Amino acid sequence: MVSFPDMRLRRVRELEPVRSLIRETRLSASSFIYPLFVTHGQGVRQPIEPMPGCYHFSLDMLAEEVGQVAELGIPGVLLFGLPAEKDPLGTGAYDPEGIIQEAIKVIKQAAPQLLVVTDVCLCEYTDHGHCGVIENGKVDNDQTLELLARSALAQVQAGADLVAPSAMMDGQVRAIREALDRAGEQNVPIMGYAAKYASAFYGPFRVAADSTPQFGDRRSYQMDPANRRMAMREIETDIAEGADIVMVKPALAYLDVIRQARDRFDYPLAAYNVSGEYSMVKAASQQGWLDEKPVTLELLTSIQRAGADIIITYHAKEVARWLQGRD
Repeated sequence: MVSFPDMRLRRVRELEPVRSLIRETRLSASSFIYPLFVTHGQGVRQPIEPMPGCYHFSLDMLAEEVGQVAELGIPGVLLFGLPAEKDPLGTGAYDPEGIIQEAIKVIKQAAPQLLVVTDVCLCEYTDHGHCGVIENGKVDNDQTLELLARSALAQVQAGADLVAPSAMMDGQVRAIREALDRAGEQNVPIMGYAAKYASAFYGPFRVAADSTPQFGDRRSYQMDPANRRMAMREIETDIAEGADIVMVKPALAYLDVIRQARDRFDYPLAAYNVSGEYSMVKAASQQGWLDEKPVTLELLTSIQRAGADIIITYHAKEVARWLQGRD
């Protein structure tokens, strides 16, 4: 092996044009999906306190927001809804006139080229805050499957392009695939939240989505943060059940899981840069402890470098502007 002084790796780092030419990982807005929180009312653009720069939008305010997303070259949005009322079975999730179903129609009219991805879960719609049906104080996996399938079908019939089941119920991808196929929606892809961990980084999201469990926690169905081999089994299962895209969530604390998934599975891979990861950067930058722009770009690059094809991130709009040279 050639060594110093003949091998001088700094030669290709001296000039920015050379650094750019040999850059291995290239961050692009075309890899982003931007999450949006939709609520009822009129003229609502309410800041989400623990997530600076993120908002609750009423339906009448969506058109302007998604127009900006599309103009920035971000290909898609991921929708989360805040229903007017909640109940034990989360009926707002599969109501044909539910908040997400109505939001899909607005977005498709305002920005028809934008990919609309819908989160398929019950936690935002249940009065107990859990992701499924409660039976004897516990989440009943198999009863929940039918409601998840009904939710996904309602979203697709409203115009969703891609559904993303996130409840971490065993068999959820198969139940949704079968329901969509029976309804003649064989061409609608599924992005499975395959390796979704029971993470402490979800705190700000639970404020945004009003989805904090009213008792217990979600550790009986979301993954133990200590496990990586089990994540591979979860991903393998989602693929076997018909997932077209698989996901690791969160991203930054699980880069090793993303890397292993990339090496093991030849499937499109998404990673969710979650609310807590976003909020930490925002809080530190507001205190002057970090320079937000280079830190954000470095973190998102690390997610892509680990192997993610798709990055779901609340930073999407600002990073898209930075990549276009618009501060």
